[in-house]
Amino acid sequence: MLAIRMQRNGRSHYPTYRIVVQESQRHPLSGRVVAEVGNYNPATKALTLDKEAVEKYLKNGAQPSSRVAFILKKNGVKLPKWYKEAPKKTKVAKHADKLRKNQPKEEPAEAAAPAEEAPKEEAQE
Repeated sequence: MLAIRMQRNGRSHYPTYRIVVQESQRHPLSGRVVAEVGNYNPATKALTLDKEAVEKYLKNGAQPSSRVAFILKKNGVKLPKWYKEAPKKTKVAKHADKLRKNQPKEEPAEAAAPAEEAPKEEAQE
């Protein structure tokens, strides 16, 4: 099965990506690429894409990765009906009850102190 994915290029701390079609069992850096269909630079958001080639591979059953599908959709490439978007990830705290924001709010000590002093003054008179 073919996959359309991003292959990292560029220098350290400045990545650029090739958008390639390759066998899904292979690692992106294996070098065995069926076709290179575009380039993407995340720093400048520059994208070059061969839309005809991408559509051809999608019609033949190539599975895009989630990031590539997002980029293709953003640039007007129609994804096939069988493609399902990955669900958005949500963070879940392990011990949510221990978080400070989930603790019951205590009354400030200053507000409680004057309320106690007032009855004492009345008792002295």
